[in-house]
Amino acid sequence: MVKKQVIAIIGPTAVGKTAASIAIAKQLNGEIINGDAMQVYRELDIGTAKIRPEEMEGIPHHLFDIKEPDESFSVAEFQQLVREKIEEISARGHVPIIVGGTGLYVQSVLFDYQFSDEGKNESLRLSLEHQVEKQGIMPLYEELHLIDPAAAQSIHPNNERRVIRALEVYHTTGKTPTEWQSTQSPEPLYHHHIIGLTMEREKLYSRINQRVDKMLDQGLLEEVQRLNRSGLRDVQSIQAIGYKELYLYFDHQCTLETAIERLKQNSRRYAKRQLTWFRNKMNVTWFDMTEHPDKKIKDMLQFLAGK
Repeated sequence: MVKKQVIAIIGPTAVGKTAASIAIAKQLNGEIINGDAMQVYRELDIGTAKIRPEEMEGIPHHLFDIKEPDESFSVAEFQQLVREKIEEISARGHVPIIVGGTGLYVQSVLFDYQFSDEGKNESLRLSLEHQVEKQGIMPLYEELHLIDPAAAQSIHPNNERRVIRALEVYHTTGKTPTEWQSTQSPEPLYHHHIIGLTMEREKLYSRINQRVDKMLDQGLLEEVQRLNRSGLRDVQSIQAIGYKELYLYFDHQCTLETAIERLKQNSRRYAKRQLTWFRNKMNVTWFDMTEHPDKKIKDMLQFLAGK
């Protein structure tokens, strides 16, 4: 069987993935599939830098706004949904283009990763969740860092669900998450190209800071306040950068100035972690977008054409 063609465009936040993906989709008769774990949520628009309809330029976009803010979303579900979209898009004779910054999610689609119920222990999970309620997430995150530094590096400490899941697997099976992953030898399922966008660090950090300021101008405070007033609490969606920081402000735990600075700092740190993950885990062809981004997009098209 001939493998289907799939393109993935990955890179850190604010590097320019949206503009590049639209240009490439136009040239290659492509359709774009969301590769960001938080852009699946309705009502989380500004803080996730979700593409607006007027920016799509007629290109079909898939798997945005498919979850309510209080619903959970897993990499296994993402894997299934994206593979279904790849089949649909390919059947139309179009090119599926996965675009986003959640590396594990993109990797799970392109390669034959298996997700099972191994290591599930409901009573242990409830006990860990109760511990977080009493002591916060940091003691568990520090435990994970001791037993599996590599896994801790790939999981943000604010992602309580993933920290708890990693410890649940370890205490139930005796395998660290890294050991479990190493037992898999995933084969590529598609004829794929992974295009990575990067940028000189200072320029990228400046763009991130400017993006946060733009989000605030666009109404980020009002967006987060609506979610907060709706009673949304202790759910996966509001662990996203841009929401958890402003929740602290609305809960009177810090000033607005402090919340905004934390948002910018956390976004810059996340971009650094994204780049580290991509470089260590995926075979990527990189394009530096620091200067002349339009020319770099032409270079990407030439690369995809095999020239």
